[in-house]
Amino acid sequence: MLFQKIFTRALHSTRQLYAGAGGTGGLEKSALAALRKKTGYTFANCKKALEKHNNDVGLAEKWLHEQAQSLGWTKATKLADRATAQGLIGVLIRGNRGAMVELNCETDFVARNDTFKRFVDHVACMCLHYTDLTDFDGDLWKLGFDADALKNLRTEEGRTLGDHLALLIGAIGENASIRRALCFKVNNDLKLVGYAHPAPTNVGTTEGITQVGKYGAIVAYRSTHKLLDFEFHKSICQQIVGMKPVKIGEYDKDKPAENKDDETCLIHQEYLLDADKTVGEVLQEHNCEVVDYHRFECGEQTERSLEAIIRSQHQSSN
Repeated sequence: MLFQKIFTRALHSTRQLYAGAGGTGGLEKSALAALRKKTGYTFANCKKALEKHNNDVGLAEKWLHEQAQSLGWTKATKLADRATAQGLIGVLIRGNRGAMVELNCETDFVARNDTFKRFVDHVACMCLHYTDLTDFDGDLWKLGFDADALKNLRTEEGRTLGDHLALLIGAIGENASIRRALCFKVNNDLKLVGYAHPAPTNVGTTEGITQVGKYGAIVAYRSTHKLLDFEFHKSICQQIVGMKPVKIGEYDKDKPAENKDDETCLIHQEYLLDADKTVGEVLQEHNCEVVDYHRFECGEQTERSLEAIIRSQHQSSN
């Protein structure tokens, strides 16, 4: 789909070309139909590709993809210096694996665009694919990807996510970036739950579906309940998104803060759905233990981004 959109825009045909497209001339109609069905490109673009390659569908398809990729990289290079302050967090849980990604763009208008949302899903699925390839001993495994590592991940057809990002930039017409990702994998009795905010209402389950929003959280938990309580576990993610705890906390080490609004331990925070209880109390009621969690906020400064700002300021002062 990205190939089609960028290529249709960039290789816009003139009225004269369309006027001459009434018949296929020396082209084989079957070859033209096959190429259009396989690639989704316009009649004029497929006709041009077949003419250049003597009706060889394979060579014509390769040329179409190469042109689209080249035009995408050209556009990406031109826009590379433009700030990407907007974007989305994507959260994908599939069984015992989870991925949370952040992608950025220039405007909120593009962030709400279906093409951008599909790309968030594509990146999350690729991260989950690489998580599937990892075997480990123990209960919990986590791996973080920075922007460079993500752009170098190869997709099934051999291109990198960086190549796909260039195509996206060509399609949406503004700069975009793949900023970071964090993957979870659990074994034994641990389970995962994820949440992105704002979330659609009346959703029974998000298993295998990439949720998108401005905030996201993944929680690894242990529960003795045989039946999964999706709404309760989602509420713990909502708590983490909304209240930003800095750690889970331990009863024998961490005392509650004097001012409840200053509480940074998850177990001592007021439970958002029932202010008369703490998160720790409702976890105990549900025989649930939070083992680990992570929270993403779109555009937030991370340690890596702060280091980059400091380096930039240092260089500008010299």
